Amino acid sequence: MEQVLLADKPDAIPQIAQWYSDEWGYLGGGRTTDALELKLRTYLNRDKLPLMVLAKGRETLIAVGQLRYQEMDTYPADSHWIGGVYVEQTHRGRGIARHLLENIISIARKQGITRLYLQTEDKTGGLYARMGWTAIEEVTYHGVDVLVMVKLI
Repeated sequence: MEQVLLADKPDAIPQIAQWYSDEWGYLGGGRTTDALELKLRTYLNRDKLPLMVLAKGRETLIAVGQLRYQEMDTYPADSHWIGGVYVEQTHRGRGIARHLLENIISIARKQGITRLYLQTEDKTGGLYARMGWTAIEEVTYHGVDVLVMVKLI
C-alpha cells in the first residue's frame, strides 16, 4: 500500500466524492457529487490545510482521510481535525485505516500541530479509542449523534 496526497493524485476526486456521497450523503442535505468534487478541490494542498491523504493499491484507490481545520462550529476555528476517513468496503479489516491515521498524525506533527480532534458515530470510539484517542463528549451535531474525541500528539 502506498500513501500519497490528493495533490499528487487529483484524478481520484470523482471516486472520493462518490464514496463520501454513498457513505454520508444523508448528511449533506442533498449535496450532489459534483458539489462534493468542488469541495474536495480545496484539499489539493501539500504544505497547508486542508489536505487529504490517499492509500492506494497497485492500480486502485482503497482509502482516504483528511487533515483540516474546524469540523464542528462549537470548537475554535483554528482547531485541527481528522475527518472523512473512509476505507473501501472490500479492504476493511486489514489495518489500512490505522496506517492511514498514523500517517496523517505524522503529517500533523510535522506541521507543529499538538492536538487533533475527530468525531465518530461509533460511541465506543472503536479504532480511535484503540489508538489512544480520548472521548470528550457525546453531542448531536447536524442531527447526528456523535462522539467527539481528542488526541495529544
